[in-house]
Amino acid sequence: MQNYLFVHFRETTTPDGEQVYFAISRDGFHWEALNDGRPVLWAYYGDKGVRDMTVVRDKNTGRFHIFATDLSLSYGMRGKYEHSWRNINMHGSKDLAHWWSDDLVHWSEQEMITLGDEKCGCIWAPDIIYDKEHEDYVLHWSYCHAGNNYGPMAIYYSRTKDFKSFSKPELLYRKEDSGCIDSAMYEEDGKYYLFVKSENNPKRMILLVSDHVTGPFTRVERFDESMLAVEEGLYEAPTAVRLCDGRWCLFIDYYGVRGAGQGYVPFVAPSMASGDFLRSDAAFEFPYGFKHGTILTITEEEFDRMKAHDWTDVEDKR
Repeated sequence: MQNYLFVHFRETTTPDGEQVYFAISRDGFHWEALNDGRPVLWAYYGDKGVRDMTVVRDKNTGRFHIFATDLSLSYGMRGKYEHSWRNINMHGSKDLAHWWSDDLVHWSEQEMITLGDEKCGCIWAPDIIYDKEHEDYVLHWSYCHAGNNYGPMAIYYSRTKDFKSFSKPELLYRKEDSGCIDSAMYEEDGKYYLFVKSENNPKRMILLVSDHVTGPFTRVERFDESMLAVEEGLYEAPTAVRLCDGRWCLFIDYYGVRGAGQGYVPFVAPSMASGDFLRSDAAFEFPYGFKHGTILTITEEEFDRMKAHDWTDVEDKR
């Protein structure tokens, strides 16, 4: 039986929200927070806050890795970014925060991985997928870049085999008529499905498909139809997981209210190929509003270990 770990942050006006939180589930529908809903990992370096987490299990070593956007709005928006999203996009961190663990309960010290250079802006919303063709991992994210005069954002990627060395970033996907952010990619039956938030035409999620991790990608039009009832401009941060019965659950983050807000809203489909995702709020139970994160399938033993662990040893010691 497969179980689930949700790695995420919380949208609060205090620095404790922009840290790493864990929630676990036995069925993917009913979730419980670990550490009484407090952070399980704290950011001590970079902007001293993290958002938009992704988590992966290395197929080669079994080691777990978390990557996150290096950004604290609680500190930075009030200070060096001068209440300007444009300043963040242009001058934010060119690093990703990274932690690793061999057992999901004992985690490494935070480290900073520099993937950007003088030609890019802030690195946003990492996600990672295993590439069977190249037998390595593709880490992808969004940012603005000198390549289009720091215009609309696009999705870039870097390859790694060991989570220590990373290839030079390359363009993964650019939407011709608008920017796109918040990429999340999944494999089904040998095809790769890429969710992104389109910043216009439409201002909602879109789904793309390719035979290869790095494209080229084509649009899944049936998904566009299934999202027509989703109000434009109020949802972002897609993340998905395959359930025990083979269906897919897509979570998209509702940010149409200030502060903690609603957080993730679930949509369920029989398959990625169908593109037919149906909103399913009533079937899910969340202890609070989860914000931009990723779900990892875990074993029952790993679930029990995480649930039994005393997480108070990771309280903030700043």
